[in-house]
Amino acid sequence: MGSGANVGDTTSVREGHRLDEAALARYLDDHLPGFRGPLVVRQFEGGQSNPTYHLHTPGRDYVLRKKPPGQLLPSAHQVDREYRVMTALRDSAVPVPPTCLLCTDEGVIGTSFFIMACVEGRVFRQPHLPGVAAADRRAMYDDMVDVLARLHEVDFAAVGLADYGKPGNYYARQVARWGHQYVAAKTGEIVAMDRLMAWLPEHIPPGDETTIAHGDYRVENLIFHPSEPRVVAVVDWELSTLGHPLADLAYNCLTFHLPADALGRTDATVADWTGIPTEAEYIETYCRRTGRSEIPEWNFYLAFSMFRLASILQGVYARGLQGNAASTYALQRGAAARHIAERAWAIACP
Repeated sequence: MGSGANVGDTTSVREGHRLDEAALARYLDDHLPGFRGPLVVRQFEGGQSNPTYHLHTPGRDYVLRKKPPGQLLPSAHQVDREYRVMTALRDSAVPVPPTCLLCTDEGVIGTSFFIMACVEGRVFRQPHLPGVAAADRRAMYDDMVDVLARLHEVDFAAVGLADYGKPGNYYARQVARWGHQYVAAKTGEIVAMDRLMAWLPEHIPPGDETTIAHGDYRVENLIFHPSEPRVVAVVDWELSTLGHPLADLAYNCLTFHLPADALGRTDATVADWTGIPTEAEYIETYCRRTGRSEIPEWNFYLAFSMFRLASILQGVYARGLQGNAASTYALQRGAAARHIAERAWAIACP
């Protein structure tokens, strides 16, 4: 979860995530134009990785994102990259929270952090958008895929992101990266992960494209207008890079393939999905808005996205065992990583 929602989505700052609020207030007083205390700090629930805080002052509210404490995996939790991509997209057709300040001085609160505006709106933990009328659900999914198409149409060089990632050969590099991350966070054997690490590099579809890729594009990382069925901000850019657009689309479509409990979100009652499009309808809308006729080898993109998610969740689980993950869901992630990897292998080799 990134910036926004209401303060009801926050808790007191959790043990292990406390920061020197007085030092933070002094720093913001010196470096953030218009900042005036007193400062009240609370922590957002959600967000499996970078701890996110709500900063309240009498004049306005802000959101702070920081690296988590403890030993971190290589190339993870790069809040400076989040700050950079959101700042670059500020005047684009992609809605993002306005960025305010990046601090790389770890002496202030112990890690690098950045400050952004607090965008008011609705954040949904469940992809079926509970409590929303069927017509609005369809409109919200329509806008979600429209925003994704707009992101993939941004000229990344023109907005200053030509060096934000390596163009081309995306899937080979990503399979290697997430394979290494999985091995580094490994706590037990998951046979399906070993099979995927061998299968995926041999089945990369032909053709190559490079766009800005969000990396974690899903309902929970969107802030919707308080009353209208449209996206007002895309948040949680930690995994963004220059990448292949269909990786974003496939990850976004995992909702249609994985049960809620695989992602750590459960409801006491059967979810009402009335109004939400089918996966085929959703993909067709994306293709229409990006000028594609079809997407061959869709099973590869889904299997890759599940492999990547399983690796991420294994990392969350490993951090949970160390006691420094950003969410109370962390310790449930070991079983989820295994389940998702096995589902990925079933899709890869049905």
